[in-house]
Amino acid sequence: MGDCMQKTMKKTVMDTNVGEYRKSEYNINKILINRWSPRAMTGEKISKNELMTLFEAARWAPSSYNGQPWRFVYAERETEHWERLFNLLVDFNKMWCSNAAVLFCLVSRKTFEHNNNPSVTHSFDCGSAWENMALQGSMMGLVVHGMEGFNYEKARKDLKIPENYHVEMMGAIGKPAGVESLPDALQKKELPSGRKNLLEIIMEGQFKR
Repeated sequence: MGDCMQKTMKKTVMDTNVGEYRKSEYNINKILINRWSPRAMTGEKISKNELMTLFEAARWAPSSYNGQPWRFVYAERETEHWERLFNLLVDFNKMWCSNAAVLFCLVSRKTFEHNNNPSVTHSFDCGSAWENMALQGSMMGLVVHGMEGFNYEKARKDLKIPENYHVEMMGAIGKPAGVESLPDALQKKELPSGRKNLLEIIMEGQFKR
């Protein structure tokens, strides 16, 4: 078998059998089960079409009054903007994000554009856009990993984010690699995570501890 064929067949984190680690209590769409947040990426670029497809998915998220408060500041690797976003990360995230194709910072507008009144749900709405992006990325076979491990104040300053916007999170996007691309300490953690039991998160009638 030629080297090219061997490279094509090399296993990546997206080939993980998620069903071995996750079991739903009720029958839901497998799209929701199969989405997880690996860290292993190849360092290869993704196409402009792939990137814009992810942002397009985020664009169609629901929001209060259709305010669409989300804004994405992004940088592709090997561009003049890359170091600006990369240097926001804590050292732990720099270890694996060095192989990302794209980094982004997601922010939300705190007031409505139509009347400038405060939006109570701006962060909640922004989360919907993030989830759309994450699901779309999973279906495309891409790594899309969100994180809070970065300097929020530095992000506001270096990315010139106005005071009327709240810094929500950062994320990394890339082509999946095998776990061997990660430091030894991270390789053991590169598995789909479970979830709390359903009865731990739902309460009928009133809040129960």
